Amino acid sequence: MPGWLAANIAVYLVPISTLIIGFVVGYMAQRSGFCSIGGFRDLLLFKQTRLFIGYLALIGGAALGYFIFSLIIPVAFPTYPKVVTGGFAALPGAPNAASVYGVLAMAVVGGIGLGLLGVLLGGCPLRQIVMSSEGNLNSIFFIIGLCVGVIIFYMFIVANLVNIINALFPA
Repeated sequence: MPGWLAANIAVYLVPISTLIIGFVVGYMAQRSGFCSIGGFRDLLLFKQTRLFIGYLALIGGAALGYFIFSLIIPVAFPTYPKVVTGGFAALPGAPNAASVYGVLAMAVVGGIGLGLLGVLLGGCPLRQIVMSSEGNLNSIFFIIGLCVGVIIFYMFIVANLVNIINALFPA
């Protein structure tokens, strides 16, 4: 299925446009004091929706951007239909030939771990990145620890988690 752009043009246009969008989102996050954990906190404790609406807008914008980029250059998004229809079949490029359910399990376990750490540290990873760019030393250490944690998660937890999922649900 051909996209709106040729692959040789999209190879340059997609990274440049995502970098520009990243700068815009980072600027807006810095100016608004955005924090997804703070949004949930304010919604549940104080019934204020300002940060929570920003969180929903970020999720909606990411979904819309993914859809738009998949129309522009579908070659860059070959596994999208497999996520919906793949079931227990191995996803191309997934670690340890993980199925859709294995990838979802990795996302849930990693998301819970990241969320717990975000609550303990008082801010979501995006807020920590913004604060580290403002010079907050604690946030800089958070970002370094986040990178180390991703490596440890990928090296040790992912392999075991995928093996457990594949053993529970053989293809």
